[in-house]
Amino acid sequence: MSINCVRALIEKANRKSPDKIALIDGSKRLTYSELFIKVNQVAHYLSELDLPKGSRIGIYSYKCAEQVIAILAIMSTDYIFVPISRLLKPEQVRHIIDDCGICCIITDKTKLKNIDEVGFKSTIITYETTSRDIVSFEEIYKCCTKKYECNISGHSNATITYSFGLSGFPSGIVITHRNLVDSARVVAEYLDINRDDVISGILPFTFDYGINQICCSLYKRATLAVHSMLLSTDFFNHILNDKVTILPLMPIHITQMFDDDRVPNPKLLSNVRKITSSGGKLTDKMINDIDTNYINAEFYSMHGLTEAFRSTYLDPSQLKIRPESIGKPIPDVEIFIINEDGEECKPREVGELIHRGSYIYKGYWNAKEQTQKLYKSIKVLEKIVNLEGDLTDEIVVCSGDYVYKDEEGYIYFVSRKDDMIKSCGFRISPYEIEKVVYDNLPSIKECAVFSIDNELIEEEIVLAYSASVEIAKNDLIFELKKHLPNHMIPSVLLYKQKLPQTSPNSSGKIDKEVLKKEVLDIA
Repeated sequence: MSINCVRALIEKANRKSPDKIALIDGSKRLTYSELFIKVNQVAHYLSELDLPKGSRIGIYSYKCAEQVIAILAIMSTDYIFVPISRLLKPEQVRHIIDDCGICCIITDKTKLKNIDEVGFKSTIITYETTSRDIVSFEEIYKCCTKKYECNISGHSNATITYSFGLSGFPSGIVITHRNLVDSARVVAEYLDINRDDVISGILPFTFDYGINQICCSLYKRATLAVHSMLLSTDFFNHILNDKVTILPLMPIHITQMFDDDRVPNPKLLSNVRKITSSGGKLTDKMINDIDTNYINAEFYSMHGLTEAFRSTYLDPSQLKIRPESIGKPIPDVEIFIINEDGEECKPREVGELIHRGSYIYKGYWNAKEQTQKLYKSIKVLEKIVNLEGDLTDEIVVCSGDYVYKDEEGYIYFVSRKDDMIKSCGFRISPYEIEKVVYDNLPSIKECAVFSIDNELIEEEIVLAYSASVEIAKNDLIFELKKHLPNHMIPSVLLYKQKLPQTSPNSSGKIDKEVLKKEVLDIA
């Protein structure tokens, strides 16, 4: 069996640290030995389904210890794990099932009705025993006692995670075992994770950032503490009761945890030593809130791609010096910034981020055109890289992110290629306007800048925002004019108590297409 598969991490953790606590779920505690036994039992049952190699098995459930067991069990077989967010609507669940041909779903009993609603007729397995004739984990734990062995290659597909674009149905990205192990290795290294750490499992296990927490805990034989954030008080109880030391977050979590005044004394949170954030923009308020309340924590801002695990991170020592930077490449990655002529951009010149090296995923499932658009031959870098021996089979990711470097090599995000606004002869970054809003209008919780067509000026700038109360238009525009030139001032303002997300779970970004449709309908 390859050393570069998730199964190898599980086996080594069981062999080296059988009595170490592997998993915390509320009052439940599982050692690595207990976790290994349960994973083997479920994997053995799955293997006896005798599905073809590479069959896709979906997990559609709430977050719990059994969900982690299910993930690791699937990754201990020749099958592929497909996470399905429990917050998805029936038509979105149906799309994922059909798109990748899911032939078995592992779920909790509360989701059986939803599965029936989408007309799924193949194998269903539940965590708990139900009144229906469905095999449960409880029964598997009692009956499956045979020794389980497997042989998995590092290049084998491990998971297909589905992410939403600006609109429509989600697309599946194919991730190998080697991808998962390599990403755990590099993150554990630059975060200096060790055996004594307790990693918060607050992130959904429906995308790579969340799955990485499982793999990092296995790789370092640390402890994973599963938690679903509902209220800020519950979250802080999780930090305190589970003695969390490593806290992976998304910006939305930072906003949620400081939404009310019931924040513990910073001394009580001093056990947290590393905090990471990815998947969205950090504001000055978020950075200050973390710095004030997590007094012993180093805060890592990170930038990743859907098509590759991670591209850059900003060293904590630089966060106060250059808070807008997404940092420098992580180990084993080269980042190139190229202009439309394929030449390397000079300092401060905006171009497209090209990711070369490790952590590149295999491509989009059943989406050849989308894969070919973003995964390119290294020949796109032929004006920069010396392609000795005419070696051009290497694949790089053309991210579609517009960025620039400063004179010291630190990278700054400008915009997605498709998000750039052209108005009055200017190219305008929505990100730049959003930053001014976040920095100078603290009453605004979330904002999104986009454009609608205007035949007189090409595109008209729209600002959608959420706040506890609507802000008078003149007051808002007056504040923006202090910091932005006239050509960057939004002409349309849209107030909403909550902005829609591209995905119904916490990994979603603001859905600008939904907002754009609302603006056009009003016009």
